[in-house]
Amino acid sequence: MSEQEWFSKDFYKVLGVDKTADKKAITKAYRKLARQWHPDQNPGDKAAEAKFKEIGEAYAVLSNEEDRKRYDAIRAMAGGGARFSAGSGGTGGFEDLFGAFGGAGGFGGGGHNVRFQTSGMPGGGAGFEDILSGLFGGGGGGARFGGDPYGSPFGAAGHAQQAAPTPEKGGTVRAKLAISFRQALNGATLTIRVGGSPIKVRIPAAIKDGQKVRVKGHGKPGINGGPAGDLEVAVTVKPHPVFSREGDDLVLTLPVTVSEAILGTVVDVPMIDGNTATVKVPAGSSSGAEIRVRGGGVKTSKATGDLIARVAIQVPAKPSRDLKKLAKEIANAEGDLDVRASLFEAVEE
Repeated sequence: MSEQEWFSKDFYKVLGVDKTADKKAITKAYRKLARQWHPDQNPGDKAAEAKFKEIGEAYAVLSNEEDRKRYDAIRAMAGGGARFSAGSGGTGGFEDLFGAFGGAGGFGGGGHNVRFQTSGMPGGGAGFEDILSGLFGGGGGGARFGGDPYGSPFGAAGHAQQAAPTPEKGGTVRAKLAISFRQALNGATLTIRVGGSPIKVRIPAAIKDGQKVRVKGHGKPGINGGPAGDLEVAVTVKPHPVFSREGDDLVLTLPVTVSEAILGTVVDVPMIDGNTATVKVPAGSSSGAEIRVRGGGVKTSKATGDLIARVAIQVPAKPSRDLKKLAKEIANAEGDLDVRASLFEAVEE
């Protein structure tokens, strides 16, 4: 974009910021609008593409300190309705416009107007284009009116230096994946579809329900040439019919009969790897008693948990006459045993 176009471009309005906004506010506004109007987010939308280009042009000028100063000066000229006058007696002439640049380093101060001559006028005075060249950064071969149908006075090249937009990483895409209990323990590589594209997701061994797996580079496209974002997969572990997980331990319910609980017994229990373990149920075991099998739990990189067999005394839903008779004999043998005494004592604490 040439500087002569700056007269009609309100870059502050394009980015939605105040003229006093600092660079941080300008960058923040640009990033927000760039995400909104990026062609990748609006495929085939020519209006969005034009808007994105306009936003980039505005940011390129306002984010560059020198370009912004020149832009503000040019806009001040345009906003003030600059008039060009060769006379010396009128007010509001072109020479008065440059009186605003007076003071130290300016074109004049103390209320004195600056007089301009066209190039080649008698007296060897500075040409009008040479003065503008000094104001707007021209050098050596400053701006010349003869070769430019618009009379551009804005530097040798006639174009603003375009600051490259800042590359930004694309946003995160989120998905959900349900896996089996065994896949969670052993790990797995599964394929899911996101936006119609198949993506392989590596599930690490010993992953827990609710944990997330990140797949780099499969998120939203980057902005201004930035890298693509990531895919974040929230993992749900389906329950197992026998085992549950408590930390790194695996837990199963071990049913025992009344007689086994009273007398004690030795039984086999299944393990998650398909093997079995033989455990001893101590005599006098109550429901909830735990029997631990070392190393039968979840294997992680740091440690291996245990298998816990949790005793549950099972009573027949329809006890036989003989079983009822035996139960009465047991009750008589128990005498005054009160197994609920501690329950009431705890309530009073």
